[in-house]
Amino acid sequence: MINCVVNHMEKGEDPLEFMVQYFVVFSSALVFLMQAGFAMLVAGSVQLKNVGNSMLKNLLDACGASIAFYTVGFAIAFGDPENTTGKTFVGSRNFCLIGVEDLGFWLFQYTFSAASATIVAGTLAERCQMAAYLCYSVVLVGFVYPVIVHAIWSNNGLLSPYSSDPFLGPGVIDFAGSGVVHLCGGITALFATVILGPRKGRFHDEEGRPRDTPKEFPGHSIALQMLGCFILWFGWYGFNVGSA
Repeated sequence: MINCVVNHMEKGEDPLEFMVQYFVVFSSALVFLMQAGFAMLVAGSVQLKNVGNSMLKNLLDACGASIAFYTVGFAIAFGDPENTTGKTFVGSRNFCLIGVEDLGFWLFQYTFSAASATIVAGTLAERCQMAAYLCYSVVLVGFVYPVIVHAIWSNNGLLSPYSSDPFLGPGVIDFAGSGVVHLCGGITALFATVILGPRKGRFHDEEGRPRDTPKEFPGHSIALQMLGCFILWFGWYGFNVGSA
């Protein structure tokens, strides 16, 4: 990295801009690594027979989110027309990244969107069909999460502190996604839990009779749970530092 900075200085270019882009991309890599952390945490928390299913859901999150955020998500979140001073509900340009020059910013925001979608993975563990989960990932990252991002992080968002007329004076301040990313994923997980209900056999036996005590479904690997925890911990340094 130092060599690249020196080369930029020798060419008369601003090395600070290069360093900012470098750290944004590096932070994006750390945040994306959290996908592995979520995968390990969920894999260790489910029954052994459902590990493969849970792993595939995490993979679908990353793949579905990339397509959705590339095609429409980023445009809805940050695609405001130039010289727009008023507030807008959603963006209306930069679909499929047309006209986007700062690809590092897109990459960083994509990893945030994928993290928001993956938060729900543990909630749906062992009781959601694969096709339905892929549809959920695409819809959340493509059409739901970007609306929240636009409202709070866009310069023209309804709740944005960066707009010309911030909401209630200061606007809604969210430095690193505690509300935009995690609250969005958490509320989605709550609704998904209510819709899907408990796992089969949890409160009723095979014949549908209520159990006296709920049946336990212990995770099969504490080691994977701890590995996932530490990967998430490490990836978190990209979350907050990259936001700065």
